[in-house]
Amino acid sequence: MSYLSIKELIEDVSNSEELIEKIIDGDCHERDITREQSIEQMKKLWEAMVASVNNYDGGLRSNSGLSGGDAAKYEEYRNNGGGVVGSLLSDLIKNALKVSESNACMKRIVAAPTAGSCGVIPAVLVTYCNHVKANLANGDVRLSLNDESGNFTLDEKIVRSLYLAAAVGEVIAQRASIAGAECGCQAEIGAASSMAACAFAYLNGGDINKIMNAGALSLKALLGLACDPVGGYVEVPCIKRNVTGATNAVTSAEIALAGIESRIPFDEVIDAMGEIGRKMDVSLRETSTGGLATTPTGRKYLPEQ
Repeated sequence: MSYLSIKELIEDVSNSEELIEKIIDGDCHERDITREQSIEQMKKLWEAMVASVNNYDGGLRSNSGLSGGDAAKYEEYRNNGGGVVGSLLSDLIKNALKVSESNACMKRIVAAPTAGSCGVIPAVLVTYCNHVKANLANGDVRLSLNDESGNFTLDEKIVRSLYLAAAVGEVIAQRASIAGAECGCQAEIGAASSMAACAFAYLNGGDINKIMNAGALSLKALLGLACDPVGGYVEVPCIKRNVTGATNAVTSAEIALAGIESRIPFDEVIDAMGEIGRKMDVSLRETSTGGLATTPTGRKYLPEQ
């Protein structure tokens, strides 16, 4: 079933696990499938996200020549002792670049919610998964499974977080948009970042209130983001914006987990995003007729008229 508001999504549930069960039941009802079929399909999406990180090829370049190899460059930089941020943040950067570059180089990705924003959710969830495994091995539980029931494996928890992210994405799509052509990049990277923030807050023990505050804070941070792809390709500045979306998701979730709330309710933030998008000039909505696409350098990549 379709959810038209966050308020509707979370009504009649008392905790995050009940909320996810409600979302799974709605998916089964809407698509007329069994619970097992629904979960198996979501597992495949998670596996594809993991593969999009693990199968990254730093030697590939996009057809336009605008992208490719940056994730490998960043990984080498970190491996050689460079960088001032911690391992979690650096892995977010690396993984967001890997998936987004894979998209530009025509490798397999999951549109989450769009191809242009495909690097955000995988970067957050794959990085989380890898750090949980490392932390558990080292006896550090600051970033590890936090599940009241104790009945879910790590992968099962992540699959459940994807249902939560998907439902939030559906509300954003229904109330505003997830298309850059309609509402600018705030609707793509912004939506993906909001979805990822909710998933990350859930995985780290956040209750429903903290989860939804994470989503609101994340989307608020990216309001007004234009969609101005250089040359009409989903590469510049799209790929680096996936990095911004991933790091914004985690920092927003961290703020929310501390008990800091968005003063503007999540539904109203989504509505504001839609309003801003509708007011945005068409040149800033995926037409490549404004913004970075029409800078002196950007014009060099525009197709010949």
